[in-house]
Amino acid sequence: MAGKNNALQKPVNLTPELENVVGKGPMTRAQVTSKVWDHIKANDLQDSKDRRMINPDDKLGAVIGKEQISMFKMTGAVSKHMS
Repeated sequence: MAGKNNALQKPVNLTPELENVVGKGPMTRAQVTSKVWDHIKANDLQDSKDRRMINPDDKLGAVIGKEQISMFKMTGAVSKHMS
């Protein structure tokens, strides 16, 4: 199964807003997810009381919205910026 080309391994194009967070595309969905989490951790964007919640900064907010969002809903918001 490791040799099969699944959706996570297929390079996708990114919107300029998402490239602002993760770097220049195209890249795989797995790479995008990893780089979004790198940004969240580097900028301490997880809520201190509920680590499942993300408090977006200006860069990430341009992608997922300015309001606090759960890590589960964030994935859907980020995917709207990939094609």
